[in-house]
Amino acid sequence: MKVFYGVQGTGNGHITRARVMAKELAAANFDVTFLFSGRPADKYFDMAVFNDYETRNGLTFNTAKGQVSYLKTALQAKPAQFYRDISNLDFSGYDLIICDFEPVTAWAARLRKKPVVGIGHQYAFSHPIPRKGSDPLANLVMNNFAPVTTGVGLHWHHFGQPILPPIIETPEPPTRMREDKIIVYLPFEDPAFVIRQLSSFTSFEFHLYAPEPVASPYAHIVCNPLSREGFQRDLYDCGGIISNAGFELASESLYLGKKILAKPLHMQMEQISNAAALTDLGYGRTMYEIDVAVIDEWLHNHQAVEVTYPNVAKIIVEWLRAGQPPMDKAFIERVWENVRVTRQ
Repeated sequence: MKVFYGVQGTGNGHITRARVMAKELAAANFDVTFLFSGRPADKYFDMAVFNDYETRNGLTFNTAKGQVSYLKTALQAKPAQFYRDISNLDFSGYDLIICDFEPVTAWAARLRKKPVVGIGHQYAFSHPIPRKGSDPLANLVMNNFAPVTTGVGLHWHHFGQPILPPIIETPEPPTRMREDKIIVYLPFEDPAFVIRQLSSFTSFEFHLYAPEPVASPYAHIVCNPLSREGFQRDLYDCGGIISNAGFELASESLYLGKKILAKPLHMQMEQISNAAALTDLGYGRTMYEIDVAVIDEWLHNHQAVEVTYPNVAKIIVEWLRAGQPPMDKAFIERVWENVRVTRQ
């Protein structure tokens, strides 16, 4: 089967999920062409698994100082380029179109009246699940940014809806963890400010990853450039993460049994909802500003939760091969039967 697969490239979570899907699709002998949009072509890294992938400008959200600016997002959009991209995208010869919240693929398919399977966290919000920070503009963006004909939503809990668990790598859990080692991934914050806020916690070792790293004057704080290999190595044996409320990193952290402190982007409904879900499920702690008092309490007191997920990517690939039968109640229950939650 020949597949066209569009992936939102603004953040690393969509790409991380696509890496897992790419391996399972290749193992099932699917012939896949990947397209990424949302960042400059030279800013993608560790992309070998996607072979000769394509890139487009696409659409991306403008963020500054930890919040989304819808005005700047609209001003920096290039509608003429976007229309050219969707008009020129060629789906001829493809048997299936998949979209992970990638607007060029989604709108090109809609323009041509072709069916699209959406796979990703955002598609869970088409169901009545808990959400916070919602407003008419946020709902408009969520529903129209990358519209699909069939949505496969992913979340940490099913909430009684036809939603699947996260798509993540499922390595062997770590045999040892360093409780004093903390990963910090706050890509929408000023790294120099973050370093200053962490400077007083000298009994902990912080590994901060940032798109534009800065020099750290503190021995217990190391600032690193973005690197898939380096990040995964540090994540594997750390005790916890301080991050924005992106879905994929929190999912990986839960699987590995790391404690989580999430700081959602302001004015970003998905992240605000994710932070609320982490709190409501008892999976993590939330702060809405970088708060030294909250960080102090979390570092010394918060307990981790380990959530064991099945190989959801393989389940979806088998579902695609079977012709996308309805995900009925029995199907969903069989998947979630393999999820185990351990509170440490």
